[in-house]
Parts: sequence; C-alpha cells; structure tokens
Amino acid sequence: MPELADIWNVLFLHDYNTRLVVLSTMLLGCACGLMGGFLLLRKRSLMGDTLSHATLPGVALAFMLAVALGGDGKSLHFLLSGAAITGLLGCWAVLFIRNNTRIKDDAAMGIVLSVSFGTGVALLGLIQNMPEGSSAGLESFIYGKTASMVLSDFRILLLVTLCVLVCTLLLFKEFRLLCFDEGFAGALGWRVRYLDVLLLALVTAVTVTGLQAVGLILIISFLISPAAAARFWTNQLDRLLLLSALIGGVSAWLGASLSAFFPRLPAGAVIVLVATTFFIVSMLVGSERGLLIRHLRLKQLKIRMGRQHLLRALYEILEGIRPEGDFVLRAVPLIQIRGRRTWTDSHLRAYIRRACKEGLIETPTFDGSIRLTKIGLEEAALMTRNHRLWELYLIEYADVATSRVDRDADRVEHVLGEEIVKSLESKLQTYQSAGSLVPNSPHPIVLGD
Repeated sequence: MPELADIWNVLFLHDYNTRLVVLSTMLLGCACGLMGGFLLLRKRSLMGDTLSHATLPGVALAFMLAVALGGDGKSLHFLLSGAAITGLLGCWAVLFIRNNTRIKDDAAMGIVLSVSFGTGVALLGLIQNMPEGSSAGLESFIYGKTASMVLSDFRILLLVTLCVLVCTLLLFKEFRLLCFDEGFAGALGWRVRYLDVLLLALVTAVTVTGLQAVGLILIISFLISPAAAARFWTNQLDRLLLLSALIGGVSAWLGASLSAFFPRLPAGAVIVLVATTFFIVSMLVGSERGLLIRHLRLKQLKIRMGRQHLLRALYEILEGIRPEGDFVLRAVPLIQIRGRRTWTDSHLRAYIRRACKEGLIETPTFDGSIRLTKIGLEEAALMTRNHRLWELYLIEYADVATSRVDRDADRVEHVLGEEIVKSLESKLQTYQSAGSLVPNSPHPIVLGD
C-alpha cells in the first residue's frame, strides 16, 4: 500500500514524471470525450476502433521506411506521422465504401478494421525478422506505455486538444446539424462530406496521439465510454459534450494516479477501467436515462395510469346509469368496476387505497362498494374528457375505427398536455354535448356484470 507521503505527492503532482503523465492523459481524456460525443450521436462508435486499428500498418511502414533510409526507426514523430497517414486512409476507405456502395456504416467500418489490423500484424511479423526489429518497441503502440511519456508528447496532446476545442466551438452548430439530420444539413447547402471528413480527421488526430497513452486496442473505450456515460445524464448536446470531456479528464486523472500508487498496474488499462466504472454508475443512476430512474418513472406512470383508469371506470359506470349527465354520487359495486378492465384484485385494491388517501373516493363499504367524492368526480370527469377528446381526434383525423379507438386512445391519453387539450377542445367542440364538459362517448358503453 502507498504511504501517505506518496499519496500526497501524486494528488498534488509534486513529482515531475507524475505531473507530466497525469496532465497529458487528462488532455487526452478531454479530447476523447469531445470527439466521442459526436461519434456516439453519429452512430459511429466503431469508427474510433476502426481508425485505431488502421494506424497499425502506418506505424509498421514508417518504421520500415526509416530503417531503409538509414535511421533507427524509433522516431516518435515519424511513427505517429505514418499512423496518421494510414488512419486518414482508413477514414477515407470507410467513407468511400459507404458513399459508393449499398454497404452500411457498420459493415464498412468492420471491413476496414479487419483488413487494417491484419495488414499491421503481417507487417509486424516482417519487422521481427529484421535485425533492428527485436528492439523496435512497437508493441507500446498496441498496449500503450503511459509511463514513458515525455514533454514532447505533452506538447502534441496540448496542440491536438486545442485544435479539437477550437473546431468544436467554431463549428458547433454545423456538427450538431450533421449529427442529428445529415439530409437536412445538405438541403441547407452545407458541404456535408467536408464536415464529415473534418470530424473524422479530428477523431483520427485524437486517436493517433492517444496511441502512446492507452494503445490502439484501448483507445476505443476511451473514446466511447465517457460519451456513453454522459448520455445517461443529459439530453442537451452542449451539456453532453461538456460532461463527456469532464468524465474523460477525471477518468484519466484517477487512472494515472492509481497507476502511480500501484506501479505494477498499467496506466492505460486502469484509465479505461475507471472510465468504464463511470459508465456503469451512470447507466444505473443517470438522471435522464439511468436504469433506476427509468424504473421509478415507469412505476410512477403505472400508478398514475391505474388511478386514471379507476376514475374513468367509475365515471363511465355512473354515466351509463344517468346518461343525461345529472350524476348522483352513488356507490358502485366492486365487481362492476372489475369488469371494466383486466385488473388483478391486488392491483385494483392498491389503486383504490391510493385513491382513498388522495381523497378521490370514500372509504369502501363492507361489501366493497366504492363512492366518488366531489373532488374525485371532478377529476374523473377531467380524465374521461381527455380520453374522449383523444378518441374523437383519432376517429376524425387518424381514421381509426370506433371499435378499437378506446384501446388506441389508452396508449396516448396519459401524455396529453394542457396545450394539446385546448387545441383539441377548439377543434372538436361540435362533438361535445350541450351543457357538458365531457364529449359523448363515440362507441357504446358496456356496463360490467
């Protein structure tokens, strides 16, 4: 276990090498978070994986060319230049296949990924047979070697991150339009292909500069995990990009710090694991799309729907008894209510208990009969009115048969807003019965047994 002094030095970046590694990976995390957000919305999450594998042949060819020219082939700038060239070629190949054939994005990216990686592995096999190949150290581009990062790596990452940030700020609305509606962007006159190429060029730059930190195998997770985690917290693009960059930067900081605490843990792998942890936590408790939040919202919706169906059933039963609308708040037998819907006894009693607590119905009598309160009657009339408005709208404008309109209206009535209600009331006033706030039912009312 690390000592307190070591933890203090790592957290406050007192050591030069730790400071360099942590700041470099944080810059990479912010850049990956920004680009990953656009890739996620473009439904091209596999593009980062494709580009990272497309860089491997470039690294191998750059090494072989440098050796052939009399160098040692270990120049990082030379190797990254080769990776950038083949990465851009891989990007161009994906776009060419997509735009000139009927093959979709995922298949095109899968083809380029597999061919590129196979070519890179074959070239690495040739390099191993070269006299200079045994000490080439090219495996660091596959698995990453964060601890060996130097000041020149930090400068490259800083430059790339600034380029990504500036392009995102200047072309934010264009990239947003490209992500959400590419066809509409083209109709407005935007050069969609140029924007697409620029976006993928930025992704390529981030991918190439991230090879030294996390390697070509793990860079895909660093591109997608922060963006996917941010997606569970917001539906706004600007907030998603900001949160994605923040998660990427924090993941890099925590991962590099943990690797400094425990030197045997590779920093690249720890960074990706931290980013994945953020994704798992966000998937469970994210405020917009988290599984727990969705479960709670669905449970509340079912409770609200059950209460609305109970009130509407009571209103329609009373309406069938006194169709002229002069209601008497009489008790309704439980068996008659049960016949209105396919409720289970436990669910129906739960809805009745909740309605009693809310003051919508009186306490059931000893034989299970239920009576609406005055507040409950007003609420039941409102629920029935909304349902009838939807029924009349579907019959008039959607050509839905009256025999099935009740079921179709049930699917949409619970999301009916006040503005829509007012609009429907203005359009359907001719259907409303005189002197009543509730339109007549467009289909026969069948009473329960």
